[in-house]
Amino acid sequence: MKKESFFYDSRDGMNKIHAVRWEPDEGEIVGVFQIIHGMAEYVERYEDLAEYMTGKGWVVVGDDHLGHGQSIPVGGVPGYFCPVDPATVVVRDVHRLKKMTQELYPGKPYVILGHSMGSFIMRNYIFRYGTGIQAAIIMGTGMQPRGLIKVSKCIAAVQKLFLGGKHVARGLNSVAFGAYNKRIENPRSEYDWLSVNTKNVDKYLMDPLCGFIFPVNGFQTLFELIDRLQDPKNLQNVPKNLPILIVSGEEDPVGDYGKGPKLTLESLQKYGAEDVTLKLYPGLRHEILNEDAREEVKEDLYQWIMSKI
Repeated sequence: MKKESFFYDSRDGMNKIHAVRWEPDEGEIVGVFQIIHGMAEYVERYEDLAEYMTGKGWVVVGDDHLGHGQSIPVGGVPGYFCPVDPATVVVRDVHRLKKMTQELYPGKPYVILGHSMGSFIMRNYIFRYGTGIQAAIIMGTGMQPRGLIKVSKCIAAVQKLFLGGKHVARGLNSVAFGAYNKRIENPRSEYDWLSVNTKNVDKYLMDPLCGFIFPVNGFQTLFELIDRLQDPKNLQNVPKNLPILIVSGEEDPVGDYGKGPKLTLESLQKYGAEDVTLKLYPGLRHEILNEDAREEVKEDLYQWIMSKI
């Protein structure tokens, strides 16, 4: 496959967004597959998936969100998005990349996958721009109680008032993720909840672009993205006929061990979504694309996409 890195202007009006495009070496382009990565990581962690999809004739593209990967400005704080409405800006940045890419491959089917925090961005994306894509994949998602999110937003707002948006929010991080290893016997690290695959966890721990603690601004962005997903006005704007696949590991604490993906399915169906599929993988944790069963996961994603386009 051919790989190209490039930058484009963020919708925040200040920063550049780093993006990567992978293309098949030869043959006709089947479609475009865009990836929305998760919290405290970056898009090139998905190169194995990109290699698989380009092998099937798909162009794969994705960006590093503001505050992530090569989109962190010199001297910037990892996890800091932007000062004004970052929850909207990050969705619009994804859409700008989509429009740029679509111009290069007009008329081709367009599918977007969002993982973890990227799943919350994906779910925001489909109620804003869902009419412009042919299928959506929501991976490693959750459905936190709205009351809890409201309280979390208030705590983050107070912290911002007294400490600033760039303050590294260790307390919020502990509250949000501190219990994620609770069902793992004798965990080796604080990130064992990511994967049963210990090599994947070790690789994550050794990567300087992964695992940083969000500043207050980052948590405010996350909480706002999640809060918007439970607004009936937003849910009603999800295209009724858009094919949506929800996938997760049954041992993923982000999704409360399968409960969150099921509630996500129910919320979409409640407001009229007609083509929503849920698949849970027994024994897998959060990063199902990096587990030992990743070949099965990739094949399942591909077969579902081809059945819908």
